[in-house]
Amino acid sequence: MTERDNPQPTWRSHETAVVESGAAIGPRTQIWHHSHVRAGATIGSDCTISKNVYVDQGVTIGDRVKIQNNVSVYVGVTIEDGAFIGPSVVFTNDLFPRAGSDHWDVTPTNVRAGASIGANATIVCGVELGPWSLVGAGSVVLRTVEAQEVVAGNPARRIGWVCRCGRGLPKDIEPPATLECVTCASRS
Repeated sequence: MTERDNPQPTWRSHETAVVESGAAIGPRTQIWHHSHVRAGATIGSDCTISKNVYVDQGVTIGDRVKIQNNVSVYVGVTIEDGAFIGPSVVFTNDLFPRAGSDHWDVTPTNVRAGASIGANATIVCGVELGPWSLVGAGSVVLRTVEAQEVVAGNPARRIGWVCRCGRGLPKDIEPPATLECVTCASRS
């Protein structure tokens, strides 16, 4: 890893990574092999941007976010603090894409604090993944996911609830009831 563009480096990037001038990178963030961070992107502190990740202009990524290999985070996507983005997750940003069209409407997607997205999931733009929610591997998310909701499948459907610690909650609970974890004893 090499230290880039800073007389007193606070973040690090691999020598094969491209970090354009004008990208804002927080302290202790690491950007790995073959990743590309565009000018105008903002990445918080203590993040891991793994191999072959693309971060588009105008994207905001919070603190302590981990983005695994082969993910493209396009303009219109916001990822809040502590989120986990699994390998090969796909984000979209236009509901009606056409290669030859001059018309392009960015539709925002929000990944809230603590949310986790499993490997190979597709997040169709215009949704919000609620705080501490969990998207199962390979899922296709077409609708907003509630806080602490677990969704899986194509299309993704609710299969349960999850604690902030990551453990599943009893299946018979339906919010707005208090969600109580038997593993860590927290209450949400």
